[in-house]
Amino acid sequence: QVQLVESGGGLVQAGGSLRLSCAASGRTFSTYTMGWFRQAPGKEREFVARISWSGGSTYYADSVKGRFTISRDNAKNTVYLQMNSLKPDDTAVYYCAADSRGWFRITASAYNYWGQGTQVTVSS
Repeated sequence: QVQLVESGGGLVQAGGSLRLSCAASGRTFSTYTMGWFRQAPGKEREFVARISWSGGSTYYADSVKGRFTISRDNAKNTVYLQMNSLKPDDTAVYYCAADSRGWFRITASAYNYWGQGTQVTVSS
């Protein structure tokens, strides 16, 4: 069983930055693909970014490419999402997710462990 706990959300003005963290329990974190998703009110959950188990491969949604950076520290069992040049459209609950089955996809169904989410609000 893997537990994921996100932190770092908050209220920021447009153009600002935030760094989200996701701390994972378990000794096999370093073998998991990790992802970030977000869900805005009234909208479906959408993919944001993904990172391979080694950190050597990353992939981003077009809407955040060039502004967000996903990274991980396997020694600390933590994955990060650095968010720069934030826009009001980035307002959402952000979720960390783990794929322990090695599916390496960007659909939510590929991830079998989820955190509780952290709210990010970007004011205009």
